[in-house]
Amino acid sequence: MDSEEETLYDDVDSGNESSGDDVDFAMEVESNSTRERQPEADEYPFEVLSTEEIVQHMIDCIKEVNSVVEIPATTTRILLNHFKWDKEKFMERFYDGNQDQLFAEARVVNPFKKQHIISKPKKQNSSGTEECEICYMVLPVPMMTGLECGHRFCTQCWGEYLTTKIMEEGVGQTIACAAHACDILVDDATVMRLVRDSKVRLKYQHLITNSFVECNRLLRWCPSPDCNNAVKVSYVEARPVVCKCLHTFCFACGENWHDPVKCHLLKRWIKKCDDDSETSNWIAANTKECPKCNVTIEKDGGCNHMVCKNQNCKADFCWVCLGPWEPHGSSWYNCNRYDEEEARAARDAQEKSRAALQRYLFYCNRYMNHMQSLKFEHKLYASVKEKMEEMQQHNMSWIEVQFLKRAVDNLCQCRQTLMYTYVFAYYLRKNNQSVLFEDNQKDLESATETLSEYLERDITSENLADIKQKVQDKYRYCESRRKVLLQHVHEGYEKEWWDYTE
Repeated sequence: MDSEEETLYDDVDSGNESSGDDVDFAMEVESNSTRERQPEADEYPFEVLSTEEIVQHMIDCIKEVNSVVEIPATTTRILLNHFKWDKEKFMERFYDGNQDQLFAEARVVNPFKKQHIISKPKKQNSSGTEECEICYMVLPVPMMTGLECGHRFCTQCWGEYLTTKIMEEGVGQTIACAAHACDILVDDATVMRLVRDSKVRLKYQHLITNSFVECNRLLRWCPSPDCNNAVKVSYVEARPVVCKCLHTFCFACGENWHDPVKCHLLKRWIKKCDDDSETSNWIAANTKECPKCNVTIEKDGGCNHMVCKNQNCKADFCWVCLGPWEPHGSSWYNCNRYDEEEARAARDAQEKSRAALQRYLFYCNRYMNHMQSLKFEHKLYASVKEKMEEMQQHNMSWIEVQFLKRAVDNLCQCRQTLMYTYVFAYYLRKNNQSVLFEDNQKDLESATETLSEYLERDITSENLADIKQKVQDKYRYCESRRKVLLQHVHEGYEKEWWDYTE
C-alpha cells in the first residue's frame, strides 16, 4: 500500500514560483496587520498546508483507514472520496451497513467478492490472441488489460481513453470503465500503469489532489490568485483564517473575511450585486413598471399609450399617470386628475418599486465606495513609506515612525468592516438595536474618514508633532469604535436581536 500511494504522488508539483524571500514593504505591513488580527483567529485552530503536505495528508488518511479495513489503497481512496473524506462516516457504514450496496454506490467492485480475474481473457482463441472491443484488433493476450468488472481492451485504447478524459475533459476522480454502460471507476494504480506521458500523469495527480481538497469539508484552497496552499481545520465554522500568502478569508464560504455579516447574507448580496448593479441606475431613469403585472417597461416612442408585452397581461395604460388607457379618449378624463383612485393605486405600486430600488442603490453605493477606498488605502502604503523616511530625517527614530504603518493597517481594517456593515444593514429590519447599530456605524465611518484625511496630509517640520499626535489618537479611537460595533453585532446574534427583511 505504501509504495502504491507514494509512487502515485511523489512527483506532485506545488506550483510555487518563489520562496517569498523578496518581500516588499507593503507585504511587511500586511504581515504586521495579520499579527494584529491574530488574537481573533487564535481561538479557531487551523493549519496551512502546501501541495506536498496536502498529498501527504491524503496518504496518511488512506493509511489510517486501510490499516483497519484492509482493502487495496486505491479502492480505499475512491471510497473515502465517496464519503467526502469523512473517515468516521465511512467506517460506520463499512461495518454496520450493507457492504455490497456500499461498494455499488461508490462504483467499485467489492474486493471481497471479485467475480472476474483481469489476467483471464474473455475471448481468447487457440492462437493465444484476443480481440479488443474498441479498435477490433486481434492482439496477443499480454497486450490486453481491464478492470475488476471484467471489461478488457488493448493497452493502446486504454491509454488514449484515459488521456482524453484527463487532458480534454479534466476528469480525474470519476473516470469510468471504457465499456458502454459500465460505471465502475478506474483506480489510480491502473491509470498510472496505462498512462505513460509524464504531462498526463502530472495532470491526473493534480486532479486527484484538487478533488481531495474540494470534497473534504475540513480543507479549503486559499482563494488568493496564484496561491497553491490549502487551509486545514478541525471543525467547520465561519471564522477568519490566514494563509501563508497573508490572505485572510472566511473558512466557511471562502470569501474575504466579512465580519459582521453572515455568510448566507453575503452570498445573497454578491448575487444581487452581480445581477443588479450594472443596470439598476439605467432602469431607474428610463423605465416604469406595468401597473397590472409590475413588469418593467421601456418607452421607445412619443405616444403615451402603452401596451404591456407580457402575454399574460397585455394591459393598456397611460405612461404619464399609469392609469387605464380606455378613459383617455373621453372628454372627462385627463392626466392631471391625480385623485383618480386606480391611477393613485398604480402610482403607489410604482413608488414602492422605486423605493426598493433606491434603498438598494443607497447601500450598494456605500458598499462600493468603501471597497474602492480600501483599494486606494492599500496604495497608501507606498506613500507612507516615503513619509516614514521623511520623518526620520526630522530626528525621529525608526521605531518612533511605526505609528504611521499601524495607522494604515487600522484604516484598512476599518474600511473592510464598514464595507460589510452596509451588507448587514441592507437586510436588517428596523428596531431599537438596529438604530444603535447605525449610530455605531456612523461613529466608525466618521472617525475612519478623519483618519484617512490625516494620513494624506503633507508632513513638514512645523506640523510633525501635531500630525503624529492626531494620527495616533484617531487610529486608536477608530480601533475602539470598530470593536464596539462588532461586539454589539455579535451580542445581537447571541441574543437574537436581529430580524431580516428577506
